[in-house]
Amino acid sequence: MPRPRRAAAGLAALITAVVFCAADAVARSYPFGPRTRTVNDLGNQYVPLHAHLWDLLHGRADGGLLVNWQSGYGSSFLPDLGTYLTSPFAPLVALFPRDEIDLAVYVITVLKVACAAAAMAWLLLALRPGRWWAAGLLGASYALCGWTVAAAVYNLMWLDGLIALPLLCLVGEWILQRRRPLLGVLVVTAAWIANFYTAYMATLAAGLVLLLRLTLSGHPARRKAAVAGRAGLTVALGVGLAAPVVSVIYFGTTHASPGRFTRFNPVGGEDLLARLLPTTYSFGSPALYVGTTALLLALALPFHRAAPRRVRAGWSLLVTAVILSMQWDPTHLLWHAFAAPQGSPYRQAFVVCALLVMAAWHSLSYGVPTPRALGAAAGLLALLVAVASRSGLVHQIAWPVLLLAVAGTVVGLALLGVASGKGGWRPLGERARRLLGVGDRRPLGGVVLRLLRVGDRRGLGKGARRRVLVACAAVLLLGTQFGETVATSAVASRLRLAHLDDYAPWGDRQQRQEEAVAGADGWPRYRTDPGREQTVANDPMLVGGQGAQYYSSHTSDVLLRTLTALGGGWTSGGRSLQSLDNSVTDVIFSVGARVHSPPDPHQSRYPEAGGRVTVTRQDVPPLVTVRPTTTSGPAFGPSPYRNQELLLGARVYSVPGLTVRPETLAARCPAGSEVYLWAPRFWGTARLAGAPGPVGRFRADASRRAAMQRLGTVPPSGRLTIDLSAHRPGVIPDGAVGCLDTGALHDVVQRLRSTGATEVTVSDGTIRAELPAGSTGTAVVAAPRIAGWRCAAGDAAGEPAGDYHGLVSVPLGGGSDSVTCTFRPPGLRLGLTVGGAALLSLLLLAALGVVRRSPKIA
Repeated sequence: MPRPRRAAAGLAALITAVVFCAADAVARSYPFGPRTRTVNDLGNQYVPLHAHLWDLLHGRADGGLLVNWQSGYGSSFLPDLGTYLTSPFAPLVALFPRDEIDLAVYVITVLKVACAAAAMAWLLLALRPGRWWAAGLLGASYALCGWTVAAAVYNLMWLDGLIALPLLCLVGEWILQRRRPLLGVLVVTAAWIANFYTAYMATLAAGLVLLLRLTLSGHPARRKAAVAGRAGLTVALGVGLAAPVVSVIYFGTTHASPGRFTRFNPVGGEDLLARLLPTTYSFGSPALYVGTTALLLALALPFHRAAPRRVRAGWSLLVTAVILSMQWDPTHLLWHAFAAPQGSPYRQAFVVCALLVMAAWHSLSYGVPTPRALGAAAGLLALLVAVASRSGLVHQIAWPVLLLAVAGTVVGLALLGVASGKGGWRPLGERARRLLGVGDRRPLGGVVLRLLRVGDRRGLGKGARRRVLVACAAVLLLGTQFGETVATSAVASRLRLAHLDDYAPWGDRQQRQEEAVAGADGWPRYRTDPGREQTVANDPMLVGGQGAQYYSSHTSDVLLRTLTALGGGWTSGGRSLQSLDNSVTDVIFSVGARVHSPPDPHQSRYPEAGGRVTVTRQDVPPLVTVRPTTTSGPAFGPSPYRNQELLLGARVYSVPGLTVRPETLAARCPAGSEVYLWAPRFWGTARLAGAPGPVGRFRADASRRAAMQRLGTVPPSGRLTIDLSAHRPGVIPDGAVGCLDTGALHDVVQRLRSTGATEVTVSDGTIRAELPAGSTGTAVVAAPRIAGWRCAAGDAAGEPAGDYHGLVSVPLGGGSDSVTCTFRPPGLRLGLTVGGAALLSLLLLAALGVVRRSPKIA
């Protein structure tokens, strides 16, 4: 490894790690203060998924690589693994204690950002020679860009794309130089396996950089075509080797619930420019901040006459074109693989940040821009600031930070220019020395003059003076970068808490939940649900158990439709499914134990009601039951109570007519039955008047649906009144109240247990059940019929599983005493085939290269 590149990479990583942690310390954010950093999907998805990975690596998880039996009553795990957990950093969670999972995720985040800085610093010196410490500073500018500190720190799998972009650009340099072809393919493969989503964007960006490099190279057209061909082959082979992961993710997405997508609306020009400045933040605009030094150098490039005209024009046009491409819907979709993002729209902003840093490096590597060029850049920056000042994203704190950053950058670059003694800096340096000489008796002038003369006393002359000036410039630029980036990151950390949902790190609540689940766990004899009062959306992966809760980009559409038909609730447009605390659905899905927790005190939605974690138990049938008839496809109706009965196979509810009065519902039901309220479009609370029972809390809007909830027991009179307290306008549907006959439900359970499986074994993607001899009808597995299940009765050959109203089913024919179901994720076979072909092609090309390079024998 060239020594300057190692030094630059090490400096960039060190600066990045220190600044990143310092910003969290200033913001008093975890792990340096009381404020949580676990916001939005970081708390709901990524921390629980890393906890599940910890369990897998330590042999404690229910399931394996193929099936996650803890979430969504049995979900395909390979798509989740490939989307969220195939980063080479992810297995580091195994080195931490289970109850320090939040710290493990934080350390992984810091390591990823530091590695991105090192990779960019290495790339910059590969693009152009220059000062190693300057490459280190700009590498840190890239890694700590606005996209990182505002958006990617809580979407930590995106940080793999932050690392991938400079590495893929480095592969482009190898292709230009006809070096390291095998390593180039492996880098592409690693990038696409780590996180294919941002790797796709990074690959597009690296292609644009390579295209620009080819344009500026002056090579003949034939050689340019050869380079482009090698680049295409490298990407094809690299993505082909990653196909087993990428294809599973793709097909997992096609079977996922549709989610909620909004049409892209580009932000205004003032907001776009505002995000180039320090300490600005918003969820829906592109975070383009790269630091004042990098921005000023990039703005100076068009005016820097020491750089070739083609270089100045090429890099300036590329940066401008990519920024504009973010604002036009067709190219915006192109950056996002033609799928509109669900959530923050500008996920490709790190590409612009990378190009700005590369443009800044080209500006500096040709020598410090002249005072005239810097003056022109300062003028552009002033114009940019004037337009951005009209944006509501620029707060008062931005002005002192920006002023100090501009001053530090200008002085630092001026010192660097004077030290170079070239171009327009030579006369300026001489005038400065004369001025300092005149003021030798003044304290400041004397100190600076003595610094400049240190080389004279040691006999080193001008070289020592230049080194002193360079050292002062480096310290000043580093201090400027440190201050403004710490401020920007700290502001983003605090503003995120005001705009996004946040969750407490692992603490006493999660510990009590985990202990309660472990004490009640009986898998696979029955499921243990971690409870309706969730801490995060993926509680089963975080605290254990096997429940309906599941939040992922790959939440299956069949599971969403089934649980919705049964009265289940969800958020995030159907991608985050909630636990359904209902006696009938617990029987259907063999939930024999259920944890009940008080409301999470960290959530301000409702005040802490006190209480402790408890567990209730219920007699349920086994995971595999036998039904008398087969049914092809779902046949659900509008009533969740009748839909539950359809899956159960018996009538257990009475659904009374309702008398609706202002803020009350009145009905008559059999005395002693359990009262449930189904109000999927209601936001408020409900309570059964005159009888003890829980308060039903309903939350519903355009992106969420409220779950059916139990309110208590019908009084002896048979008359029930439900008091409603609406927090927003809502709708109570016909048939909203259902009264459950618990005695009839108990009889159904006994019948299903007597005819159901006598023994059930589950191992990763296989479930086997022993049935009573000569069983006929249909065996039904209490798991959603997601794509990939194949089943067989007895010794018969496996066939695609049947669909029993959304559950896995197996026809038993003339009689069977066992069933076996196996799961293979859709796309896995195709991916393995493509991956094998890519590997074979790579080996053949490598062998051909060896033959060509071997000496010929006469």
